[in-house]
Amino acid sequence: MLTRCILLCTRTRTRWTSPAALSTVYAHGPRVRHCRSIHVDHPPIVPTLTTSYAHGTSSSSLLYSTLGQTLLNAAERFPDREAVVFVQDGVRKTFAELHQDVERAAAGLLALGLTKGDRLGMWGPNTYEWILFQFATAKAGIIMVAINPAYQVNELEFALKKVGCKAVVCPSHFKTQQYCDMLRKICPEIETSSPGDIRTSRFPDLRSIIVLDSRQPGMFHLDDVMQAGSSSFQRRLQEIEESISCDDPLNILFTSGTTGAPKGATLTHHNLVNNGYFVGKRIGYDWRPNSRICIPVPLYHCFGSVGGSVCMAIFGISTIFPSAGYDGRANLVAIETEKCTIIYGTPTMFVDLVNHPDLEKFDLSSVKAGIMAGSPCPPQLVKQIIDVMGVKEITVGYGTTENSPVTFFASPLDNLERKTQTVGYIMDHTEVKVVNPSTGQVVPLDQQGEVLIRGYCVMMEYWNDREKTDECISKDGWYKTGDIGRLDTYSYLKIEGRIKDMIIRGGENIYPAEIEQLLHTHPKVKEAQVVGVEDARLGEEVCACVKLVDGQECSPQEIQEFCKGKIAHFKIPRYVVFVSSYPLTITRKIQKNKLRSDMEEKLGLKK
Repeated sequence: MLTRCILLCTRTRTRWTSPAALSTVYAHGPRVRHCRSIHVDHPPIVPTLTTSYAHGTSSSSLLYSTLGQTLLNAAERFPDREAVVFVQDGVRKTFAELHQDVERAAAGLLALGLTKGDRLGMWGPNTYEWILFQFATAKAGIIMVAINPAYQVNELEFALKKVGCKAVVCPSHFKTQQYCDMLRKICPEIETSSPGDIRTSRFPDLRSIIVLDSRQPGMFHLDDVMQAGSSSFQRRLQEIEESISCDDPLNILFTSGTTGAPKGATLTHHNLVNNGYFVGKRIGYDWRPNSRICIPVPLYHCFGSVGGSVCMAIFGISTIFPSAGYDGRANLVAIETEKCTIIYGTPTMFVDLVNHPDLEKFDLSSVKAGIMAGSPCPPQLVKQIIDVMGVKEITVGYGTTENSPVTFFASPLDNLERKTQTVGYIMDHTEVKVVNPSTGQVVPLDQQGEVLIRGYCVMMEYWNDREKTDECISKDGWYKTGDIGRLDTYSYLKIEGRIKDMIIRGGENIYPAEIEQLLHTHPKVKEAQVVGVEDARLGEEVCACVKLVDGQECSPQEIQEFCKGKIAHFKIPRYVVFVSSYPLTITRKIQKNKLRSDMEEKLGLKK
């Protein structure tokens, strides 16, 4: 078992919790007396790896439980504890109330004609109904398809056809998104159909639309679903629950589609329940029993749905959703008023928080820890979160949707170097190897290569796409992440870029993440993103897209001079463009392909 020994000294009451700190203990061994050791799951206190392969051994077994069972267990153990709070909508539900609503919704879906294995598309922002149907479909054996709430008509049509949705749940509108109007545009037959009996050759599987907030022709209202589940359907629901296997598909989540059409990653109960379980154990939900998580990340993404609602059901913790759509100020309000103890976010969200003009007006003292994930996390930003927001136990995680999603995760007790220079260490019951992308051979420790993952977390498949599935999952079960990284002797991983983001400048391979991390240490830089842009002579050149700290002025030459002597000359940005925003996905990730295109147009480089 890979363990870390935490030494508790009865003389000094000091707690050493990192390899670096422990080396200090050994160096002053004679002065440390009456110490006892507590073993927790963690890399060893001495290096053990000899090559770029690691196995996250564990003293905790994998769970064999469905998502529906986890919610039932939580409702029985913590019936009166708050499960979910949607601050903007004024919704509060205890575990008992949530479970009761879920049972009614699940029976109602059966009454509408959905059966085990059918697909239901959930299309909308962070609302109570999102979580309601996440668990209702899980109990009824229905596969929930998480549809990006920002999808437009063509993207929606692709998703519905790809997975053959039998039902779609959505609000009538949100901000500028007119959900019902878009559905009518691609399926005009809805207007003249009876609810639950849509017939269209364009979508042969589609039968029902369930609207959350208003009554629409040819569509069910949420109340219809909640009232439809008679006693006979409740008995049927119980029979179905008993027949569900942990290996059955639970969710389909579409990848971002930045390199082609979106692919439907198909994840099982076993995938998601266990990932939620070990993520929760890593951050400490098993010893933080009254945790209240502030969740601004979208539920349609694994970060929100697994780190949020799945962890909520497994550990009986409270989840706080500040607003339906992302709102930086709403996050601060929610943290203060709801006394949140944990905060989630992408790097862009945390940049917004630490630079919010009203930050000092809010009491954030309740926040003890946090998780930053979703895209590369600049070391300087981690330090700012600790220094400016006072979140001492901020952690960084890494993974992919196809891996349920987390495969590497830092401990809240890790030292600053581990938190800023790595994405943490390998998760329990998970294997990793770093290989030469050309040969597939495992590389020596601390050498760059492609990161491959194997274990319980690897998805079943891309739905109805055997070719793409076989491209990314080898016959022996290794998932190819497409990320370039290096592994150290303690199984901590440093991500240095994506193979597809790699800039090839005159034959030199350049990974943008290295340059971005350097630029984030410049005192005038708030955020930096680096892309490759077209160059007639060298093939590609380096372009830095920089956001400045409010009120600061800077020149491209100043940025370039700052880089000299810190990175190789060929990595110094040829172009420095100051920007006020970046093109973002709904999950607040940078769309680098769009950013590259925008920069080439701005710089006059397009052919």
